[in-house]
Amino acid sequence: MPSELAGARLDRCLALLAGRSRSEAAALIEAGAVHLDGVPATLRRRRVAAGQRLSLAEPPAPRRAACAPAPVDYRVVYEDEAIIVVDKPAGVVVHPGRGHDDDTLAAALLAAYPELAGVGEPGRNGIVHRLDKDTSGLLAVARTEQARAALARQLAERSMGRTYRALVLGTMAADAGVVEAPIGRSLASRTRMAVRVDGRPARTRYEVLARYRWPVDATELHVELETGRTHQIRVHLAAISHPVAGDASYGGRSLALGLRRPFLHAERLRVAHPTSGAPLELTSPLPTDLAAVLGSCS
Repeated sequence: MPSELAGARLDRCLALLAGRSRSEAAALIEAGAVHLDGVPATLRRRRVAAGQRLSLAEPPAPRRAACAPAPVDYRVVYEDEAIIVVDKPAGVVVHPGRGHDDDTLAAALLAAYPELAGVGEPGRNGIVHRLDKDTSGLLAVARTEQARAALARQLAERSMGRTYRALVLGTMAADAGVVEAPIGRSLASRTRMAVRVDGRPARTRYEVLARYRWPVDATELHVELETGRTHQIRVHLAAISHPVAGDASYGGRSLALGLRRPFLHAERLRVAHPTSGAPLELTSPLPTDLAAVLGSCS
């Protein structure tokens, strides 16, 4: 084992030395095909030492050609050697899940930026935060492991700014406010989240931009995430009796508005550049479907 790789994880060493992806390396390790000093090594997180002999128990099977990812629509709004910021349209799934494998933003980005294969977890390469399938807007992607760690640290320290535009049902009385309530998996439905006393801490700020009375009572908001729980904005706003318009899962269905998805758009992203530390702020215009809904309100 080269001294430069001393202390590195076994799956990373195998990927580098054998020219494999991290997921392929992990599969070989778990199958018992990888030996260290002649002894099978089946723990991919194991740290290697300088001078150890890494070998495969038998010649690996020929690599299959990777499946081409399905066409996925997205727009790159910023990129440099460390970070990519994309504008994701509604309807695009960020990373693999039930019923979605190659038709994800993660797969499309990996095909366009092969270096992402060595960044983060397989299937989520470079992805440090996510947007729901039907939420549009800005998403940051790390191109290096160093950048991924820096962005993840900003999320953990709550220094990454993520502002959303939302339309909620009902007339909100206060011009601004904070919703602070823990969020966990709903006991009624495993696909939904809910406010629960045993959930994870979550905090959401909002500011009223406009109030409408026609075709329904509704309020336009800027919403700022201070934490990043699954469905956080949707759950918190529904919990204060102002569900996101168009969000049938959390009580926001409104036929009068003609929405085909929740009115939720990740409008502004503020980060410290993961390499230079310089402030980076990007914005995304409201998509045409949501702009049309606002245009019909008064």
